[in-house]
Amino acid sequence: MFRNLIYHIKLFSSPRKEFYSYIKDLTGHSPIKFKLYDIAFIHKSASYVDKMGNVVNNERLEYLGDAILGTIVAEYLYNRFPFKDEGFLTQLRSRVVNRSFLTQLTFKMKLNRYVISNANSVSESSHLYGDLLEAFIGAIYLDSGYTVTKKFVIKKIFNQHVDIQKMEKVDNNFKSQLIEWGQKIKQDVEFKTINNPDLRPEKMPFVTEVCIDGQVKGRGEGFSKKEAQQNAAQQALERLSVEETESR
Repeated sequence: MFRNLIYHIKLFSSPRKEFYSYIKDLTGHSPIKFKLYDIAFIHKSASYVDKMGNVVNNERLEYLGDAILGTIVAEYLYNRFPFKDEGFLTQLRSRVVNRSFLTQLTFKMKLNRYVISNANSVSESSHLYGDLLEAFIGAIYLDSGYTVTKKFVIKKIFNQHVDIQKMEKVDNNFKSQLIEWGQKIKQDVEFKTINNPDLRPEKMPFVTEVCIDGQVKGRGEGFSKKEAQQNAAQQALERLSVEETESR
């Protein structure tokens, strides 16, 4: 009861009450250490120095959140697949915690709306949102402990956004598939990746075009070169499949 009283006093007296209410709604838990969440959303490009001379940004929370998320995902998969070997579990975990997927989750959860950033370069902005989610998880852990954090990850990530059966079966290395296809039919496959001229933080910084024998067959964007290439390859494979069907 005392915890709830403190929460409501801080919430309604704060100019950021909308932000803190959002955190409560998303996590299902009333935050107490509000400052942790403030810091979790400060990208290193917007760092500031506090009264003690310390540089403040979300890098330390991101480091912690990365470890906590990895542990929760590993435990979840270990219990979900009791007879699978280490290689299977490691590969599946990497698909859940990869930067591209975490970035997608950040936007689906609308965490991106509250990020504080002055990122201008591609290198600064490419991992911004994936890092933000990990920093947010680090803040939840320090504020409420492992059990609450685990419930958040399972409920808000696994239950709502992860299709384990689909993720287990699907080979999502579209670039590799496309290259192998080109080798089989002896056609040149070329990936051309450029920096997106629109460098606003909310925009994907990389653009890739896939050319097959000089013709553009796919185009993709991403927060990393790898993601952009994969998206372009996926589009190219889908287009080639349609063309093959139409030619029959």
